[in-house]
Amino acid sequence: MADLFSPDAADGTAAGAGAPGVPAVLAGAPLAVRMRPRSLDEVVGQQHLLAAGSPLRRLAADGDLGRAGPASVVLWGPPGTGKTTLAHVLAHAAGRTFAELSAVTAGVKDVRGVVEGARRERDLYGRQTVLFLDEIHRFTKAQQDALLPGVENRWVVLVAATTENPNFSVVTPLLSRSLLLTLRPLTPEDVRGLLHRALADPRGLAGELDVDEDALEHLVRVADGDARRALTALEAAAGAAFDDRGAEARPRITLALAERALDRAAVRYDRAGDQHYDVASAFIKSMRGSDVDAALHYLARMVEAGEDPRFIARRIVISAAEDVGMADPSALQTAVAAMHAVAQIGMPEARIVLAQAVVHNATAPKSNAAYAGIDAAIADVRAGRGGSVPAHLRDSHYAGAQRLGHGGGYVYAHEVPSGVAEQQYAPDELVGTDYYRPTDRGFEAQLRERVARLRRIVRGR
Repeated sequence: MADLFSPDAADGTAAGAGAPGVPAVLAGAPLAVRMRPRSLDEVVGQQHLLAAGSPLRRLAADGDLGRAGPASVVLWGPPGTGKTTLAHVLAHAAGRTFAELSAVTAGVKDVRGVVEGARRERDLYGRQTVLFLDEIHRFTKAQQDALLPGVENRWVVLVAATTENPNFSVVTPLLSRSLLLTLRPLTPEDVRGLLHRALADPRGLAGELDVDEDALEHLVRVADGDARRALTALEAAAGAAFDDRGAEARPRITLALAERALDRAAVRYDRAGDQHYDVASAFIKSMRGSDVDAALHYLARMVEAGEDPRFIARRIVISAAEDVGMADPSALQTAVAAMHAVAQIGMPEARIVLAQAVVHNATAPKSNAAYAGIDAAIADVRAGRGGSVPAHLRDSHYAGAQRLGHGGGYVYAHEVPSGVAEQQYAPDELVGTDYYRPTDRGFEAQLRERVARLRRIVRGR
């Protein structure tokens, strides 16, 4: 029996060619092409653009795009969010001719040729031409300027797609004559629904195989909000399932098959469950334990699972203060800088910033003396230890303070030759209490001697 990926021995056509809604010309096309929505109602995600009465709805339904406001459209969004799909939907309404150019290969001559052809179509046959221009940000200013006469006179309806901010990559005259629509990454629910549709739809896999839930979740995770990537991954996994089935068994996509087909193992990690806490715990403990390789491994698991990089950055900052401390004061500086950099850069490049901060923490000498010191001080405060602030340290800047004896006898440290004054700072009950106990590791070894010397001076020993 022929499967969905092999020619039928009887007539040489791909399986599914005779299925309702599947033109023979698409039968051998990639799954992502076969499953391309034919109307806005089939589009997954982008609900903020598809509400009833929205400009996009009017553009898709109106036989004359010129009556629906700006006749040209710039679609801005990440890969796989539906830019090409929306262009096809807009173009294939009744009475429109579709032309497609890629900014990677087309030049000014190609653009002018389409514009002139669109003018003839309008004048001779009364048909509008929709020009889909992919990756318009790759066009130079001169190439974009070549589009202006056609857009200005509405000889051509431009539908341009870009993954870069059009405010910087599209010339102002062209942008001002177009409707700018911003597409968002698909949610996991959107991608999951898309995969279920592809599994059942005659244009897709036509219910010919099953998929395990953990395998489906892996495909959703691998897609990362990209519909094209999701369908390509499903097609690869389906091919593996057909190859792996027994003589009579129904094909099934298992997690192992999905991993093998995609050459990418599933990351067992639940951002809301045990794996989230277990991996984060192992990550922190690996940095504390100075195992830089294990720390990078757990960082990679979180990154690959789609963990919020800001969460990771915050854990690194805490680790720098809690576990490295004054043994290497620069670790906290690196961690804080990394946290700010992550917020500005975003993924995937932020992984490099996070890795640098992880390496710094893991390889730095360790001390939790500051962490232990503040916890010990808090414990005493909660136990009611401390008492009043010594009179000579109290505020003396308000009327009547001197009459109360506030500030009397205070020694200004800068007036002492050594810069350290011998006087009582702690409340009476805590005189002589040592909260901060420096280690002999890293910079803290030097600090240990300094702290001991300062205590001797201040306490008059």
